[in-house]
Order: sequence, then C-alpha cells, then structure tokens
Amino acid sequence: MAMKLTIGPIPFHWSNERRLDFYARIADEAPVDEVYLGEVICSKRAPFFEPHLEEVAGRLQRAGKRVIFSSLTEVMLRRERQATEELCAMEDREIEVNNAAGLSSAGGRAHRIGPMMNVYNEETMRWLAGRGAAHFALPVEMPRASVAVMAETAGELGTGLEVQLFGRASLAVSARCYHARAHGRTKDSCQFVCEEDPDGMSLKTLDGQPFLTVNGIQTMSHSYVNLIEELDDMQALGVTHGRLVPHSIDMVAVARAFRDVLDGRISPAEGQAALQALDLPAPFSNGFWHGVAGHRRLAARAASAA
Repeated sequence: MAMKLTIGPIPFHWSNERRLDFYARIADEAPVDEVYLGEVICSKRAPFFEPHLEEVAGRLQRAGKRVIFSSLTEVMLRRERQATEELCAMEDREIEVNNAAGLSSAGGRAHRIGPMMNVYNEETMRWLAGRGAAHFALPVEMPRASVAVMAETAGELGTGLEVQLFGRASLAVSARCYHARAHGRTKDSCQFVCEEDPDGMSLKTLDGQPFLTVNGIQTMSHSYVNLIEELDDMQALGVTHGRLVPHSIDMVAVARAFRDVLDGRISPAEGQAALQALDLPAPFSNGFWHGVAGHRRLAARAASAA
C-alpha cells in the first residue's frame, strides 16, 4: 500500500483569511489524504480560528480528505486543560493527542499520538496502543534505524506510523514566549507579535549566521526537513504516513512533488529539483534521518552508502 500524505496542523500564527485561503487550496488542489486541524502551539491563538474549524473540516471532507483534530502541545493553564478535555470529548471527530493531559481525557477511546508526545521506543508504543492509540506520528529527530524498529512494532500492533517528510523541525517548546521577549513584551501582553513572522522569526548566531527559528514558545530548525529522496526506503520499512508541515510557500506544489514521487510519475531526483525550484528562504536538511546532525543534508548517493 502506498504511503499516505498528510498536512500537519499549522504551527504559525496566520490570519484567519490566510488560513481559510490555505485550506481552500488544500481541499481543492492538494493531492493529500489527510489534514490535521487545530492550534498546537499557543492557546491564546486558538479562539481566532475556532469559529471556522467546522466549516473548514466540512470542505476538506467533501474534497475527500480525512480530517483529524490536534490538541495543544503544552497544557499548563485551566483553559488549556479544558480545551484538551473538550477536544477529547468530540466523539464524532478523530483526534491527535500532543500532550499527556490528553491521554486521561481520551479515556481509552481510539486516538492518534502526535509527534510532540515524543514516543521514542517500541515499549512506549505498545503501552499507548493498549490504551487506545491507533496511530503514531514520530518525533522528527528519530533516525532511520529507530524508525525501522518502530515500523516493525506498528506492523505487529496494526497501527499507523507517520514520519515528517517536509518542513521546519520542531525542536522544543517552552513555558516562555521567545517571540514576545524578543520584542520587549511579556507572554501575557504579547499583542500576538508572532503574526508578523508567518514562517517563524530567524535566530542568528553572534557572527550573524542563521541558526534556529522562533515561533512563539516553539523553537524550530532554520533548515527545512526534506525527505523526498528517502521515500522508497521509508515505504520499504513500513512507514504508512508522511507529514508535510505547512509554511507560507506553495504547499500544493510541495504535495504534488511528494505525490508524484510516491506514485512513480517522477524520480526522487526530479522531485528534489521541483522542491528546489520553490526557492525557499533556507536550505534543506535530512540529517536526522541519517543519524547525523539534523541541519545537514546528505546527497542521495552518500546517504545510501551511510
């Protein structure tokens, strides 16, 4: 069975208009199978788009996409606990849990485990599967050797296994909002300054070299993970789903490149060329997959020999 393509939840603070336009294009044009909706980074952002979620979900479903609602990554406040409980109570919706608070709220119902839950070994996978987890999105930093073990276990359990194929890597989340602090504001009076950086705020070293990306409380990589040349290997291992993380570039073109490679219409090298033509503001990387520094990119031939 061919790997399914998914669109992950939008990690950045985009305006409602931008989000609506994005999901309209995904519904009508993107060759993806599943779409994750919901705010995963900052609970203060959530109320802006919540009134549109059912409308967007309906449009995506009418276009043949499967819709999953994702929970917050960080649950610290009463309103965040309540939001997680309300999400898990949506019996007519498939959910993805990104924080341990969601496990108790799910109450044993079938659910997905998001990449922020940091499931790193097969015993954790088995334990969670015994409590209702039917699908696992792995942390982006897991190398191929570890993914192979997880894929074998997922096959035994009959669960889905998802790996991030494209987009900046989420490296950490914090109780503090870096975005607000960088502009001399506090987290509680941030005035949603993160909206000024639709793909995150670049963080440079003291000598001016791009290093990381800041997205509210989230630290992300500067480079864009790109595993289009590793798709055949992933499918052979048993990875069932590949996630594309939304950015303010032509995500329909990104999805088409991955789909064309998966379906054999173009070669991995041609898919790589199509992505390079998008002229991203940062380099590609695949280091995590190959067990080296995450920001590195190994050429296809070198990677196959590694």
